[in-house]
Amino acid sequence: MDITRAGAQPSGKGPAEYFTGTVRIDPLFSSPNPARVAGALVTFEPGARTAWHTHPLGQTLIVTAGCGWVQREGGPVEEIRPGDVIWFPPGEKHWHGATATTAMSHIAVQEKLNGSPVNWLEHVTDEQYQR
Repeated sequence: MDITRAGAQPSGKGPAEYFTGTVRIDPLFSSPNPARVAGALVTFEPGARTAWHTHPLGQTLIVTAGCGWVQREGGPVEEIRPGDVIWFPPGEKHWHGATATTAMSHIAVQEKLNGSPVNWLEHVTDEQYQR
């Protein structure tokens, strides 16, 4: 058994190469090998969002606060709220973030394949982001 105490892991800033706007990432867990699952609490300020990306083994988001938007490639921008659970299948190109006026937080859970949980792609343009 391993207990990680709240506040034991430092918060980080979402890097500009993968995010637009102000994003805080609070790591929650990263299971040791042979397990592959990891999770983080991610907080997006209004207007902030991820770049387009995929996950080799999929991703689950659990919205904990605020109001946000998600979109898969070719689909509409969908509103998400606390209590919503979103599943992106392996390889599905998508983005997620806050609305233009409201912050949003979610827990992101994904698994690593060959050491990587994500494949980052191009930034979401302002035109794509507008709902």
